[in-house]
Amino acid sequence: MRKTISFFLILLFSVSGLLAGANKPYQADLIIYGGTSAAITAAVAAKKLGKTVIVVSPDIHLGGLSSSGLGFTDTGNKEVIGGLSRDFYHRVYLHYQQDTAWKWQKKEEYGNKGQGTPAIDGKDRTMWIFEPHVAEKIMEDYIKENNIEIYRNEWLNRKDGVKMKDGKITSIITLSGKQFTGKMFIDATYEGDLMASAKVSYHVGREANSVYGEIWNGVQTEVFQHGHHFKTDIDPYKIPGDKNSGLLAGISGENPGVKGEGDNKLQAYCFRMCLTNKEENRITFPKPDNYNAANYELLARVFQSGWKELFDKFDDIPNRKTDTNNHGPFSTDFIGMNYDYPETSYQKRKEIVKQHEDYQKGLMYFMITDSRVPADLQKRLQTWGLSKDEFKDNGNWPHQIYVREARRMVSDCVLTENETLGRKEVPKPIGMGSYALDSHNTQRYVNSRGFVQNEGDIGVHAPKPYSISYGSIVPKIGECSNLLVPVCVSSSHIAYGSVRMEPVFMILGESAATAAAIAIDDQVNVQQVSYEKLETQLLKQKQRLRLN
Repeated sequence: MRKTISFFLILLFSVSGLLAGANKPYQADLIIYGGTSAAITAAVAAKKLGKTVIVVSPDIHLGGLSSSGLGFTDTGNKEVIGGLSRDFYHRVYLHYQQDTAWKWQKKEEYGNKGQGTPAIDGKDRTMWIFEPHVAEKIMEDYIKENNIEIYRNEWLNRKDGVKMKDGKITSIITLSGKQFTGKMFIDATYEGDLMASAKVSYHVGREANSVYGEIWNGVQTEVFQHGHHFKTDIDPYKIPGDKNSGLLAGISGENPGVKGEGDNKLQAYCFRMCLTNKEENRITFPKPDNYNAANYELLARVFQSGWKELFDKFDDIPNRKTDTNNHGPFSTDFIGMNYDYPETSYQKRKEIVKQHEDYQKGLMYFMITDSRVPADLQKRLQTWGLSKDEFKDNGNWPHQIYVREARRMVSDCVLTENETLGRKEVPKPIGMGSYALDSHNTQRYVNSRGFVQNEGDIGVHAPKPYSISYGSIVPKIGECSNLLVPVCVSSSHIAYGSVRMEPVFMILGESAATAAAIAIDDQVNVQQVSYEKLETQLLKQKQRLRLN
């Protein structure tokens, strides 16, 4: 009997110990929430500065869009990309110097590709175009080399998982019950969930031009700068000419809003597909769930109008693959179907992502099977398919949808088109951007003449590289004093169209972690970090802060 009692006591204490261990907070100087490229560079930077770091990643696969199909990098002026961001592209270069990297084509067959920008910069030992699995491996190498503690598939409890005291985050709790305690926190997600849960001010949608004295914000009807609009008159109704028959799928209505006014709409999302025409590595486009050919009737009419630009954004990446992006009036962007994404529940987000996947797979399936697609284009497309050796655990489909824009913080310093276009000086720079102010289409509507048209596609060239202020990644004074936000930065919609590039996110991730390290050392709020110290350290890390 005594032996039985002793056994149960031992068992009780063991279970109690396990439970206590499960509820024990995970502690580090810096807690980074996210698995994006910004999250990883932030973690590396903090470790190099001697800080303990934990990455809490909702993603299993690291690197965000950089490792999920966006391999044809939107660089702008490459000279302003420094620090760990440049190191990433240096590692890409080193990978493709190996003969073993060229499985499906010879290196010399690839050469210099891409819209006037060489893929390989031999002099600088960088390469800007790459396969998804290469980027992911580099991200994993960063984790291993720096012995970074990381917890994957851990989702922030957005309801009550952010614990705060005296304006500081003390800990965050994930849906699995894990608690992470730190001195400083970084929200490196595309959605800004930690920022929002910490009650930091933010905005979703397009501001009116009047808010920040801009020209290119808000509704932009009849502005066509990329060619992703309907260049011919196409009837929007199910039965041509009959309004009573209803609108075709993908058309929202007749009122796009007043030009220059704000709304809560978002530029469209898509998946950046990695396709190949190498037969041994090709998988035929699958018929998706919920397929309905009627959803692509508008595209059939686009083809019937004489449109032939189908392959214009099949951008070459190594090994006979592509980074395939949206192009034309009806393409991979699922226009108007993402408005709820930033604020809605995780479950609803999954449903929105699945709808985008079904739409995009359906688009490809329609084009290889439907008789209304021009025969020459269809025959050529039938030689393409998904790459067998990419995204192997996800049906060869990208892990991450392209969240081009979700929440954007509103801090005491808001980056606008005035700074990105060089009209205003930027204080306390921590990195640079240079890409065009680039917004994809936001809505598809019936214009005043009764034909279908897209709205929201903007592409305004930045005349020279511009600086990004430290104030754009820290919350307003008085809101949260130990949080930095390098992805959902404080900017207007149209300025974010330039900032939202993966090299810039890596730059800002490194700068955010550097500022966090200084705040810890000096025991000050992030808003009180000495810019002189921050500037000195960032320059030491070879970040580019301003034009010489």
